[in-house]
Amino acid sequence: MATCNPNDSRFGIAYLPSAISMRLGKRELYLTRDTRRRYGPTPSLLQCRTGMEPGYLEMLLLRKWLVVFSKAR
Repeated sequence: MATCNPNDSRFGIAYLPSAISMRLGKRELYLTRDTRRRYGPTPSLLQCRTGMEPGYLEMLLLRKWLVVFSKAR
């Protein structure tokens, strides 16, 4: 079962009207518009990198949407 919490600021991103936080079993998914200024070229479709803590995965979709997968606490 998934639970939504749009006010979750655990990911270091302030509340945004378009943010969605969902818990799926032992994982959490956070979806929001990307607010970080990126320097240099970024891939047009998908960019992946590890997060700041173990178990985090950040994906930038279409240069606009930031998707963060993490372990649930």
